[in-house]
Amino acid sequence: METARGHIVIGITGGIAAYKTMTLIRLFKKNGYEVKVVATPHAMEFVTRTTIETLSQNPLYVDLFDHSKPYDVQHIALADWADALVVAPATANIIGKYAHGIADDLLSTILLACQKPVFIAPAMNDKMYEEPSVQQNITLLRQKGCMIISPNSGSLACGTAGTGRMQEPEEIYQDVVQYLQKPQPLSGKNVMITAGPTYEPIDPVRFVGNRSSGLMGFALAETAAEMGAQVTLVTGPTHLHCQHPNIRRVDVETAEEMYQQCMLVQAQQDIMIMAAAVADYTPADPAPEKIKKKDDQLQLQLTKTKDILASIGKVKRENQLLVGFALETEHERENALKKLHNKNADMIVLNSLRDKGAGFGTPTNKVLMITKDEQTFESELKSKADIAHDILQVVCNML
Repeated sequence: METARGHIVIGITGGIAAYKTMTLIRLFKKNGYEVKVVATPHAMEFVTRTTIETLSQNPLYVDLFDHSKPYDVQHIALADWADALVVAPATANIIGKYAHGIADDLLSTILLACQKPVFIAPAMNDKMYEEPSVQQNITLLRQKGCMIISPNSGSLACGTAGTGRMQEPEEIYQDVVQYLQKPQPLSGKNVMITAGPTYEPIDPVRFVGNRSSGLMGFALAETAAEMGAQVTLVTGPTHLHCQHPNIRRVDVETAEEMYQQCMLVQAQQDIMIMAAAVADYTPADPAPEKIKKKDDQLQLQLTKTKDILASIGKVKRENQLLVGFALETEHERENALKKLHNKNADMIVLNSLRDKGAGFGTPTNKVLMITKDEQTFESELKSKADIAHDILQVVCNML
C-alpha cells in the first residue's frame, strides 16, 4: 500500500462556494494525499455527507460530540493528524471566530488546537469582505501566521459583482502543495536538546533537584522536528511525552548521566540547545540505604557537577551552533552575558523569575535572546510552543 504524500484536513463552512470544495478534495486525493473533512452544520445546507465521504474516502466530521465514532478528543486528534488545515470556503463568521479565539463548534475548535499550517480561503459578498471588521480579522490571522488565499473578483452568488469569490480549487491546491513541499528550514540538521531537571540522590529515596517541568525543552524538540531536524532529546525525569517520530529520546536522571550522554553525541550535532535545569551540586557520598530521621540536623557535603554547557563550548567546532539557557533572579542581563561569553555559546536565552507566568512549571514563558555579537531579541509572554518557534527562528537566521 502506498504511503500518503501528506495529511490534509479540509474545513467547509456555510457558503455557496462549498460545492467547489468537492473539486478541491478530489485534487488532493488524486495526487496522493489523505483527506479528512470537517464541515459546519451550515455547510451541510450546501453539500451532502454522501458526496464528501465518497470523494474523501473518510468519514465526515460535523458534530463536536459525535458518539457514533471511536472515542478520541476529535479536535485534538484531527489537529495532530493534519499536516495542513485548509478552510474553503471560509465565511466571515469562521474568520471572526478564529481571529478572536472563539470555539463553539468542531471546526473552530480544531482551528484553535491546530499548530500546523492553516490556509484560509475567504468567500462572501463583496460588501461583507470589504467591511472593516472583516478586514481587521483577516489582518489578525495573517499576523498569527495563517496563509490567506485571497478571493477573486467577479460575479457573486447574490447577483452583484465584486471581490469575494472563493479562489478556484486548482489555485488553492497549488498554494497548499507548494508551501508543504518547500524545503524545511532545519531539514538535514541534527539537533541535540536537553530538557527537564536532574535528580541528585541523597539516598535511595531522597534527592536534590529543582522545579523544572521540561516543558520548554520538549517544546523545542517538537518544534525543531516539525522544522525538519533529526532531534536527540536528552531529558531528566519528567512525565512529558514526545510526539514527533523524528525525536530520539534519551532518559537520564543525574547531572553526570546527562553530561555523559551529551558528550557522547555532541560531535554529530549541527545545533545544541541546552534547555535543561542541571543541578550545580550533587551529594558527595549518597547513602546506600534510606537515612533515618534521628538527629536534629542533617549535614550534606555537596560537590560541584560538571558544567555541560562549558564542556561543549570548549570542544565545539566552528560549524556547530551552541545555545545556552540562563535563569536569573538578579542582575539578569549582566549574568547572562557573562555566561554567554565565558562558556563560548553562540546564543543565551534568558529567563527571569521576576516575570509572572514565566519560568518553571508554567505553560507560558517570556525570554530575552542574546547572540554572541550581543544582538537581542525579546519575546512577549506566550506559550512555550510559540517561544520555541521564536528561539529556533533566531537559530535559523544565525545559520
